[in-house]
Amino acid sequence: MIEAVKDKLISTEGKQLYGYQAQAIDSIMERMKKFNERYNLLYQLPTGGGKTVIFSELAKRFILEQGKKVLILTHRIELLGQTSRMLSDIGVDNKIIDSKVKVLDEDKEHWCYVAMVETLNNRLNDEHITFDKLGLVVIDEAHYNSFRKLFKFFDNQILLGVTATPLSSNIKLPLKDNYQEVLVGESISKLVGQGYLAKASTYSYDVNLKSLKVGINGDYTVSSSERLYGNYFMQEKLLYAYEEKAKGTKTLIFNNGIHTSLMVAQLFEEEGYEIRHLDNTHTEKERQDILTWFHEKPDAILTSVSILTTGFDEPSVETIILNRATKSLTLYHQMIGRGSRIFKNKKDFTVIDLGNNARRFGLWDAHVNWEDIFRAPNAYLDGLYTDEEIEETFVYEMPERLKVMFKVQDLPPFIMKDAYIEATRKGRRPKAAIEDSLAHHVTMISNVAEDEFHGIELIEELEGDIEQRIRDYTKCISKTTDNYRQWLMDEYNRKLKQQLRMAFED
Repeated sequence: MIEAVKDKLISTEGKQLYGYQAQAIDSIMERMKKFNERYNLLYQLPTGGGKTVIFSELAKRFILEQGKKVLILTHRIELLGQTSRMLSDIGVDNKIIDSKVKVLDEDKEHWCYVAMVETLNNRLNDEHITFDKLGLVVIDEAHYNSFRKLFKFFDNQILLGVTATPLSSNIKLPLKDNYQEVLVGESISKLVGQGYLAKASTYSYDVNLKSLKVGINGDYTVSSSERLYGNYFMQEKLLYAYEEKAKGTKTLIFNNGIHTSLMVAQLFEEEGYEIRHLDNTHTEKERQDILTWFHEKPDAILTSVSILTTGFDEPSVETIILNRATKSLTLYHQMIGRGSRIFKNKKDFTVIDLGNNARRFGLWDAHVNWEDIFRAPNAYLDGLYTDEEIEETFVYEMPERLKVMFKVQDLPPFIMKDAYIEATRKGRRPKAAIEDSLAHHVTMISNVAEDEFHGIELIEELEGDIEQRIRDYTKCISKTTDNYRQWLMDEYNRKLKQQLRMAFED
């Protein structure tokens, strides 16, 4: 190594490392000394734990101790610049390999390179770039499968994958196929307890996800999500949740479709809130202007479409709203992680879940056995609750607005289980409990409806209450298939409309 390069690396102090970060570097270096080539190691650390700090300092130490060069790979342009700046700050002269770099001549000045996956793949396939004395390849956000195409070019190097969630984005391509082992860092709960991450308070609002479809990537499709989250009742639920738990806080809303996000922006604007929408169709300048506004305004609301899950750091975020459902554990952690940074007096933050995500994966800071997930990802995924199982646990609580609207205090309460027991004790058919429920709903609506047509409109307001009663009834008769329950719902609504018409005729 050139002495001037070595002197600069030694003399330039980097960021003061936390204890767990220094320990992580020591542990990784130990593994790399033991297996000094043809070795692929995966390192896990929660979002907000400082993965970029760790692998930048690790690169510096590797160059000094091994006298070999380092290549860092990323999949996002934002991460490319962040990583390059971090390396420069600690004295590691680095070269960014972007679309402008067509060839790489003999380079004695730079001992570290930062590259985008697609750009580097093109250059390597065209044989325009070769790396001299390359010893370590670091892969940021290693759970993405776009990196796999590059592995064949680095058979003799050490590969270090870094991720918050060592679970492949494609279940058919598990990470264990490309990495020999996973090294697990500090847990979220430990980092929260030690004051390195903010504490999350999670509020879940039950959502019926039956209409959502799962796409070929294993997650819910955008089109089915748009239909569900774009409807009036879900928009109202979002607004209600924000005003109940997050009003006046800096809020970041994640959606699964551009149309939904635009509708969210319109809804909040109509209610007098300052809000901006951001998606991947915005220009770089528009994006920067929106993020600057979001940074500077204390109670700003930003609604987005997954674009801010990686490469975005705004520590002042106080509330994360998951206005979507996901089957991706990685995405779940990435979205919540945007609010987990400690900032000034901020020691905690709020998570509003409108997709049953916390019921599916557990709370954000719950224990996760990453080693088991790495070794047997299918077993983990198969063990998650299905949407149907989650919805079996729902208990509907009628909102105060509806209680007032339907003058519930003036009516005797209706409990399906009690109605079922009463019917069977008297020798009536079990379905008599459904008939009693219908009569109760007819009375509720008739008392407040202006006419037959208004009454039929009001049925939609009672959708949650009707669903809960049908769910309770199917539990009573131990027949809980989706098809039967849906048939009961359809029949219930048909008969309710019919009986309302008769009530108004009388």
